[in-house]
Amino acid sequence: EDPSLERHFKGHRDAVTSVDFSRTKKQLVSGSMDSSLMIWSMKPQMRAYRFMGHKDAVLCVQFSPSGHLVASGSRDKTVRLWIPSVKGESTVFKAHTATVRSVHFSSDGQSLVTASDDKTVKVWMVHRQKFLFSLNQHINWVRCARFSPDGRLIVSSSDDKTVKLWDKTSRECIHSFCEHGGFVNHVDFHPSGNCIATGGTDNTVKLWDVRMNRLLQHYQGNSVVNSLSFHPSGNYLVTASSDSTLKILDLLEGRLLYTLHGHQGPATCVAFSRDGDLFASGGSDEQVMVWKTNFDVDCGDVVKPQKYSSSVDGSHGTGSEMDCGIDHKKTKTQDSGRTHEQQEEETSLASTLEQIMGQLDVLTQTVSILEQRLTLTEDKLKECLENQQKIIQNKIN
Repeated sequence: EDPSLERHFKGHRDAVTSVDFSRTKKQLVSGSMDSSLMIWSMKPQMRAYRFMGHKDAVLCVQFSPSGHLVASGSRDKTVRLWIPSVKGESTVFKAHTATVRSVHFSSDGQSLVTASDDKTVKVWMVHRQKFLFSLNQHINWVRCARFSPDGRLIVSSSDDKTVKLWDKTSRECIHSFCEHGGFVNHVDFHPSGNCIATGGTDNTVKLWDVRMNRLLQHYQGNSVVNSLSFHPSGNYLVTASSDSTLKILDLLEGRLLYTLHGHQGPATCVAFSRDGDLFASGGSDEQVMVWKTNFDVDCGDVVKPQKYSSSVDGSHGTGSEMDCGIDHKKTKTQDSGRTHEQQEEETSLASTLEQIMGQLDVLTQTVSILEQRLTLTEDKLKECLENQQKIIQNKIN
């Protein structure tokens, strides 16, 4: 069964630039050139919230892993952290000196990586809203930066036509992939962490092995690739292109599976939900669309990919092995040794921990919002006192 359009959200007043699902799929966030973020409820008839705060176009948005925070980056050079509730309060991170094009949380929710037209990639501490360090080897705008699933690596893509792989601990560039013929708009890690996918203005999608630093697959399209997202199983990739289409690539077969037409004008962003059942897309047509995946994929039974040659749209792909897929069968048999009770205990423990983390998120956000308000109040008080003093001085004189 083909992927099908499930929901259609209208409310932005300019091109949509970025979309992301919360972990539970109850909410969807979108950013737009209209300087706002919108949080859409996936329940019908539930109202959407528009968050204003950025002074210019919002270019990237992402939910934190717990779903209790949303990060956004803007042309106003700032990064904001929002609590996705009715009030829509936010705190501001300032360190970039130009447009922020990309925000991404580490999988533990503790760090944030951002990419900017100031040619740097920056890493931040989420809870203390603290800037940690910069990675500065790109020589042009940095379009996108992502943490690896284990948080040890960072990958970034740039208009200098390179994709750079960084070690987060040593802060060194481990490798530069220079084989793109154009600006690299988007990069992301495969769920296994063993390879990355890139898309750009040379109309190609490329998959690279980050252990061997070699090209695994190459898909030649007919239009600029603006965004891409891996299915959680690691077997599929969805792309958004300037020819208004979304394309789903089957990475095991190395071929184009579906081309979806929905947007009028360039499709600018696309993202799978955390469980892969849905994906969302946004476009220059100001619309956000939610699609039902309809793949019959059991993420638990991902077969290890075999050798194959990938050629799509009549192009000659590079014959390659794709061994990034995780062989989940192994992990299954190891798990069966554990008792059902243990597994249930672990699950409830994990969800309790997650709730605590979420509450911590909200607390730190609230504290920092209170700090900001205090500073504002102090400033106003100071102003009042100064004014009073002036008045007294004038009376004396």
